[in-house]
Amino acid sequence: MAPRVYLDWNATTPLRPEARAAMVATMDVVGNPSSVHAEGREAKGLMERARMQVAAALGAEGADIVFVSGATEAAALACAGRGLVCADIEHEAVSAWCDARLAVDRDGRVAVVAPAGTALQLANSETGVIQDLPEGIAVSDLTQAFGKIPFAFNWLGCAMGFVSAHKLGGPKGVGALVIRRGLDVASQLKGGGQEMGRRAGTENLIGIAGFGAAAEAAARDLADGAWEPVEQFRNILDDALSAPEFRTISVGKGARRLPNTLCLVSPGWKGETQVMQMDLAGFAVSAGSACSSGKVRASRVLRAMGYDETEASSALRISLGPGVTEAEVMRFAETWQAAYRRFEARRAS
Repeated sequence: MAPRVYLDWNATTPLRPEARAAMVATMDVVGNPSSVHAEGREAKGLMERARMQVAAALGAEGADIVFVSGATEAAALACAGRGLVCADIEHEAVSAWCDARLAVDRDGRVAVVAPAGTALQLANSETGVIQDLPEGIAVSDLTQAFGKIPFAFNWLGCAMGFVSAHKLGGPKGVGALVIRRGLDVASQLKGGGQEMGRRAGTENLIGIAGFGAAAEAAARDLADGAWEPVEQFRNILDDALSAPEFRTISVGKGARRLPNTLCLVSPGWKGETQVMQMDLAGFAVSAGSACSSGKVRASRVLRAMGYDETEASSALRISLGPGVTEAEVMRFAETWQAAYRRFEARRAS
């Protein structure tokens, strides 16, 4: 039996060996980063090293890096009470805090009218489509783009951005809010005043150390071209699954996308059915965002992009990562094509 193939990197990524090593080493550090004795200073030093690693990987030198439990908490810290406007396709962690929505086109892109009051993601997790962020954006969700495409927070011109460690080979349960220096952000958690007064509570030192190591390794991989073959394999898969014999729609194919992401709509063939069939065949894929894919409903993102209910219920997201081979990609393509032909045969009978 062939080994399973993991093609759901946008949901979460395998833990990098660098992150694992940093976390294991940090487990033996006894000090609290807020303590002034030698043990505390050692813990503080490890945390500040990770802060510098994340800042360097993000191109955010000079900005404040606030460690939190993940992108969802970071989004709440950045967006709560600000009366922001966001795109219709933003992650629920952002849209839940916004007072109004901006329409998007068929590729999921939006023309922002008032950047200073807008929250806008850099790349969409379901489609991979990359936005052109205007100067002066209030908040940007950088989670899916971080480590996959070159960018620098300091070049984007946004006031705040946020990221999550487990999207680039770090541990789950840790992320960061990036704040342009001098901007006031009130803590939602009251306590000891940790993280420059922005997030009270003893820091998750083990997770933070893993995050720093993963961010440094991800930046190195990006500079070394690790995502170039991933994009080639994605394009091979895109062509194979959207060939004329299949009644499929490759979402955002004409737009600039993340190098690893393919969102495919097969009208009438339920996305969750495809996920289950591919899972039984040994492939891990998803029907959309991992935060909502367990719910049997049409993709909110695709509906906002103008797809009808049937189409939005028939989406499959395939997201690759470094280490996935061309042979694995082709095996998936052949498996999916065979399943599609069976689906069409049943529909025709």
